[in-house]
Amino acid sequence: MADHAAQVEELLADYRRSRDQLAGVHTALAAISESATSPCGMVTATVSAQGALTALTIDDGAYRRYRPAELATVVVRTTAAADALAARAAGHVVAPVLPAGTDPEALLRGTADLTPAEIAPPRPVADPDDSFEHMTWLESDSPRRA
Repeated sequence: MADHAAQVEELLADYRRSRDQLAGVHTALAAISESATSPCGMVTATVSAQGALTALTIDDGAYRRYRPAELATVVVRTTAAADALAARAAGHVVAPVLPAGTDPEALLRGTADLTPAEIAPPRPVADPDDSFEHMTWLESDSPRRA
């Protein structure tokens, strides 16, 4: 009976260690905040480990330098760069608790066990002709190209 009690205590101790390790990983992931600045230096995006945009700074000069669609592209690219940094940081946090040979970034993206054919291709970029920046509604009852 004493052996059985010792085994149970050992299992509980292992569980507590694993739980503490998981709590540490969770805390470290929650603390990740990565920023990227556009090559022009006018846009800075900050992203969490989960890929959420948490801050966006756009210099006033960007509104004069770029048309709206161009500025949107700069924002999207800068946010993607910050997201890549955050994903890399998250991968470093979870790597020590994963089985050997597991790609932590693929696991976090949800693609760890998928083949390349199963991974959806990237979404196409929106057609610039779908932009409303050249539309006017002020001069008539229906929208038309300016």
